Amino acid sequence: MKKRVQFVFLIAALLGLFLVLWGCGDISVLTALKNLENDKAITALSIVSPAATGTITGTSIAVTVPYGTNVTALVASFATTGASVKVGSTVQISGVTANNFTNPITYTVIAANFSTQDYVVTVTIAPQGSSWTARTLPSSAGWQSVTYGNGVFVAVATGGGTAAATSPDGITWTARTLPSSAWWYSVTYGNGTFVAVADNSTAAISTNGGSTWTSGGTLPSGTWFSVTYGNGIFVAVAGGSTATAISTNGGSTWTSGGTLPSGTWFSVTYGNGIFVAVPFGSGTAAISTNNGSTWTAQTLPSSAFWQSVTYGNGVFVAVATGGGTAAATSPDGITWTARTLPTFAVWQSVTYGNGVFVAVAGGTAAATSPDGITWTAGTLPSSAPWQSVTYGNGVFVAVAGDSLLGGSTAAATSP
Repeated sequence: MKKRVQFVFLIAALLGLFLVLWGCGDISVLTALKNLENDKAITALSIVSPAATGTITGTSIAVTVPYGTNVTALVASFATTGASVKVGSTVQISGVTANNFTNPITYTVIAANFSTQDYVVTVTIAPQGSSWTARTLPSSAGWQSVTYGNGVFVAVATGGGTAAATSPDGITWTARTLPSSAWWYSVTYGNGTFVAVADNSTAAISTNGGSTWTSGGTLPSGTWFSVTYGNGIFVAVAGGSTATAISTNGGSTWTSGGTLPSGTWFSVTYGNGIFVAVPFGSGTAAISTNNGSTWTAQTLPSSAFWQSVTYGNGVFVAVATGGGTAAATSPDGITWTARTLPTFAVWQSVTYGNGVFVAVAGGTAAATSPDGITWTAGTLPSSAPWQSVTYGNGVFVAVAGDSLLGGSTAAATSP
């Protein structure tokens, strides 16, 4: 009985306050109460697992989750000023209710006065190559190049040693030994054979998945920075030289190819019947349409420190080092268009796989692009001198190492 009397007095007091405020003409409190009844905003939203924070723009909410996320039963945590939130007819409980985000979902916020406001929540899966997991190479070395072939990842190191490594998955690595001490700069795969090139006209070949290596044929004089495979032949380019080298028998013997324009040639790739080479610190690229026998000069968008070139999805893509954002694309190796990488960094390597271009740089910078034109920033797992990235068997693999800085054991995989 006593509690009932207290409740009646409370209601009477509130009614009295209402009448006083109304009589005085001061309706600010009443307006505030009315606004509270009409509030119906989502002020924050995130995915619980994997953790991903949404960005609210007007009544649109965008969330990006890591590559490989199953979006068919994600739980959202949200904050709202409304009385309740529904998706369709289902009441949403923050941090509890799961939804299928394969397509955008409309969250309806219901105010205390039963007015509503819709928010469209879109969950996007980040491309492969945007997030990475740290791995460990078998020794600290100046790991310079990594490639994939016949079910195996193979890495070689520069710095005047014999370090190589193999892995079936990019996770577990086994130490291997190259046939001679050299500054090994590049390794590639073609027609059942891994071929590595180095300074002092040195080459090495492996026909058993990188497990054992033998000396390849002697290349023409030069410091051979890059080797690639295409149309049944291996083609190599050298720094500080106009020489190219060609092998038609798996690296066992080499002959001089066509002459390049003057430059320090850092990278060569093959695609759509064309070999394309890019130089360090020059605005002139070179292409060969006859298996490296002759080369013709082409104009790049700028005289940048072009470090790496690759081919995928009908496009050649090049990236430049030196601390910048320079990239370039070409459909044919002849006409090039300037592009911009998302982060100012020392970009070292670019590759293509699974519908995406992936570039890595020193530090933690990575970048992904579906077309080489629009790039999105990614993050490598640790700050390291990342030198090379490749793709194979559904996995991107990157290796790091700078022989001048004491080497590294850092590797990374995505996913």
